[in-house]
Amino acid sequence: MNEYSILIGGKAGDGISQAGQIIGSIFSSLGYHVYQYVDYPSLIRGGHNFCIIRAAKEPIFTHRTKVNVIIAFDQQTVDTHLDKLANHGIILFDKDKVKTEGIGISITQIINELQGIPIMGNTAMIAVLFRYLGVPWEHVESVLSRKIPKKIEKNLQIAQAAWKTVTPGLNFSPISGETKPFLSGNEWIAIGLLAGGIDAYIAYPMTPSSGVLHFLASVAEETGITVYHPESEIAVILMALGFSYTGKKSAVGTSGGGFCLMTEGLSLAGQAELPIVIIVSQRTGPSTGLPTYTAQSDLMFIRHAGQGEFPRWIAAPANPDEALRLGAEAVQVSSQFQIPAFILTDKTFSEGIYTGSSSLPRTEPTTKPGPTFPYNRYADHPDGISPVLSPPYPGESIKVNSYTHDVRGITTEDPQVTRFMVEKRKRKQQVLCEYVDRPENIFIDGDKNATTGIICWGSVRGPVTEAIQTMSVRIISPLILEPFPKKSFLKAMEGVEKIILIEESAMGQLDKILREHGIAPDHQILRYDGRPSAVEELEEQIRRYI
Repeated sequence: MNEYSILIGGKAGDGISQAGQIIGSIFSSLGYHVYQYVDYPSLIRGGHNFCIIRAAKEPIFTHRTKVNVIIAFDQQTVDTHLDKLANHGIILFDKDKVKTEGIGISITQIINELQGIPIMGNTAMIAVLFRYLGVPWEHVESVLSRKIPKKIEKNLQIAQAAWKTVTPGLNFSPISGETKPFLSGNEWIAIGLLAGGIDAYIAYPMTPSSGVLHFLASVAEETGITVYHPESEIAVILMALGFSYTGKKSAVGTSGGGFCLMTEGLSLAGQAELPIVIIVSQRTGPSTGLPTYTAQSDLMFIRHAGQGEFPRWIAAPANPDEALRLGAEAVQVSSQFQIPAFILTDKTFSEGIYTGSSSLPRTEPTTKPGPTFPYNRYADHPDGISPVLSPPYPGESIKVNSYTHDVRGITTEDPQVTRFMVEKRKRKQQVLCEYVDRPENIFIDGDKNATTGIICWGSVRGPVTEAIQTMSVRIISPLILEPFPKKSFLKAMEGVEKIILIEESAMGQLDKILREHGIAPDHQILRYDGRPSAVEELEEQIRRYI
């Protein structure tokens, strides 16, 4: 087999996602590229949780409609997903709780005999899966020993007992190559922030961005960064701006509802010219919407949020390598231009788990003329970017101001000063536009001579790239959405006669930006049910228009 797809399902609180991550890690240790899709309702316990782990010899970024193996911890998993089982597929199930055909294991009996606890049933079923696939025990044991944080000896004892109940059904073949890191999109972004030199991360937990907070908190001591969880999203952005004022590179994370509360603070950052990185992970709206499902419907909100006019930078990674690069670049851009820099992602990418590169991006510090004295925080400069001095500094008063102010930071309502400061920020916007309008900020794939072009952004690009493998189409995908890299985008579009736009929104978010620049898609493939598309689903939809 060239690839494997496994669906594992049960109730919320049963550790389904963690079991999926261990399965993915075992595949990764055997040289495979792995992707994990996680699906769960907004419940702490109960409800139906499932995840799909897909392993292949080539990089992958989405799931397929059919799976080779279903692992069922409850009857609902079989009842809900039986139609997803491929021909010659198999169901592995806990026969104490599930009635179906396949390979049934008495999980409860094994746990009771060895005096374990119910959650250890996950370890038992992981062992059963890889015994069926024909993977040697030492590979499974090695990953279990690293990935299970508690009572590893008892878990391994239970895993071995379950292992012995099954005979291999397939002849598994590992791939040569080193183990690939297997991390969530949130974790890839967080590592990018660390590579960019982040000093402080402030967040109030909000699905689906919470993984960034959890990961950075877990490494705060070894990395030396400050991680703080205030009482609200309003406190989050104000605290982060306080860090920024003192010269610390700060970042925050949230989703659409939390960002609504941050918009006044965003305008403060724009007026006071305070750098900040803002991660917004989109979920289905409006309002509470579907808190644990995905969307790409906040782009225009992020682009126009806050009162008044001020420059901002918005990037949308589609894979782990881009998450690393753009996470690091967001820190650099926010500091260099003294603006808000956004990483705009979504539930699919944030909570999806991917194998990726182990190499970190290199960031080069920018050099600018230092401040002159006496110091003016908003001193004029041809590019609109004032030299920064952080407090405390002997003999200098360093003022930032949310009110209209002069070069010293002193409040004013003078019309000439007001016009001067607006024009200063406009010059900064122009320099930012020139900075982002580079070919490397446009991803091009597929048949680069094709006259049919597919435009997509963010997490949608992964499944699109797989879906068009046998088609003569060109993919054009901007990594930077604001300022829009118009010249580079139009260059990438040369020769395209038919345009198909694909995104997960109901009204076409990127469509509005494209039309501002004279680019009008001929067809739109829009999805807005909160779920990402499988490879086969997108392939069928694209073929209708080519």
